Amino acid sequence: MDNAIMIGLTRQMTLRRGMDVIANNIANAETAGFKAESLLLENQPARTAEHTDGPSDLQYVNTWGMGRDFSQGAMEFTGRPFDVAIEGDGFFAVESNGREQYTRDGRFHTDAEGQLVAADGALVLDADTRGPILLNTNAESTTIVDGGAVMQDGIQVGRIGVFEIANRSEMTKEGNGRYTIPASDNPDEEPQAMFDPVVRQGFVESSNVQSIVEITDMMSIMRSYQSVSKFLKDAEDLNQRAIERLGRVS
Repeated sequence: MDNAIMIGLTRQMTLRRGMDVIANNIANAETAGFKAESLLLENQPARTAEHTDGPSDLQYVNTWGMGRDFSQGAMEFTGRPFDVAIEGDGFFAVESNGREQYTRDGRFHTDAEGQLVAADGALVLDADTRGPILLNTNAESTTIVDGGAVMQDGIQVGRIGVFEIANRSEMTKEGNGRYTIPASDNPDEEPQAMFDPVVRQGFVESSNVQSIVEITDMMSIMRSYQSVSKFLKDAEDLNQRAIERLGRVS
């Protein structure tokens, strides 16, 4: 295949992937704790066929990875007693299907057994025991204070875990605004419970997606895609005319 066409096709492929990422961001603009994502690209050099003039190598574009913006989302007041939001760094830890996952989505409630759970029923983990937090459903008052301590009628019954993750680039997205990290033999690389996190009761952190920015990026990708499509058509037409001329000469 012609080198120019190959370059154009690789660019179109990355533009389509970028459009998918932007569409996902827009779809999650109202998802609590969601963090905006972006496609990371890299140049991939490749040698051309042997020739006497012109460039000796080409630069294709390739997908390198996924970038995430972990900046703070806006705090939205809900007034619900078990809704909590982290101000600053850190992630809540939940247990889902026997696996520990991390999230910024603090829409919590109690299940039939009185355990503190996430919106889908995953257990919210205690910072000290790394186990479930059991609450008294008949308590007169429940207060969640800074540090994540859960107080019921003046007695601490647990502490919502807020964990610091040293290398966020190793986090794997699991859906529902959650992430996992690979197991490590180095204890220093394991998530560590933060000593005194800032936790706000009755608030939920909203998505940090800026819809206007995403729509602007979407329009830019659409223009780029159209430009590459025109380039490919021109390259194909040029090849066709060259073949026709060679046919007449021979």
